[in-house]
Amino acid sequence: MARLTRAQAQERNRARVLAAARAEFAERGYREAKIDGIADRAELTRGAVYSNFPGKRALYFAVLAELAETAEPPAPAQPALTVGEALREVARAWVTRLPLATDDERGPSRLGMHLMPEILADEFTRVPYAQLVKLDAILLGLALERLSPPRAPDGRLVRLAETALTVLHGAGQLAAAAPGFVEPFNVVRACERLAGLDLGDRWFVAPLRPRVSAGDEPWSPPSPVPDAVSGERVPLTGDGVVAVLGMHRLSSVEDAVRAAPPGAEVTAVVVSGAPEELFPLARLTLAELCGCLRPAVPRAAWPRLRVVWDESGDLAAAAGVTAPDDATEVALRVEAGRVRLRAEGYGAAHAAARHPA
Repeated sequence: MARLTRAQAQERNRARVLAAARAEFAERGYREAKIDGIADRAELTRGAVYSNFPGKRALYFAVLAELAETAEPPAPAQPALTVGEALREVARAWVTRLPLATDDERGPSRLGMHLMPEILADEFTRVPYAQLVKLDAILLGLALERLSPPRAPDGRLVRLAETALTVLHGAGQLAAAAPGFVEPFNVVRACERLAGLDLGDRWFVAPLRPRVSAGDEPWSPPSPVPDAVSGERVPLTGDGVVAVLGMHRLSSVEDAVRAAPPGAEVTAVVVSGAPEELFPLARLTLAELCGCLRPAVPRAAWPRLRVVWDESGDLAAAAGVTAPDDATEVALRVEAGRVRLRAEGYGAAHAAARHPA
């Protein structure tokens, strides 16, 4: 039998740790689960567990992320052609994951009941999570706008998406805290009816002044890479905007999408100063939405935005960002395989999209 490479052995051990952690969390609950118990289940040492994950919370986020990314979404009742239909189908897919009053307290459906308390535990997770939920709202709002463009030139449906996500996240919390209280059909119907709201939503750009410079450098990123929005591997060699964004700057990618010329690709390359703990939370948050959004709306209505997790830092390095952190905002305007413009600092995503290359 061929000997495993170091990378293959690490990947195998990581998979064993994740499987063992899922079993430990399901059987004992998150609070009572122990790293030693996970190590025993995986037939690895405690040190091997910590070499793959910095702690129990990061491991918990990773288990939930894997479940969300591999979940089989329910088939939509019908293709969503209107905003109301899209909100209905997203909500319908969302509520199918909620725990029922009859579910076992330690069963798989209740694995996520400790997620919010762990996010709330400190600012380290709260601030990135706020940006991740905002990114979810942007993705959902952009999809709704492609189904029904707002009448006003600067109109948007992101606030509507925020409202729908507030309802859905609230339903999730109540389903865990008060089993039997949430009536899924009412949640679905309420989200569908939100389509009639006019929240006066308009897009405006904050008066920020990033550093902008012209250039003519080659653009040679690793490609293709997994896109969290479509669930597919995509090339990053096309013309458009590549925004390298830390976890505290994710919402700024909306400025790039709205300012970019028609047909331009917009890619958010997400980086972090603590990828081992924050990236599993990021993967989980987007997978929960995109797993519902992709089957709910036609492909033509998918958001014109790609999101890539840069855990290795290779994409950031290709963009000239050697020490990314959670406050990073650097954006490139790429044309014909060359970096024609570079912007750095708050407002960089908008500047790279708006300025002619």
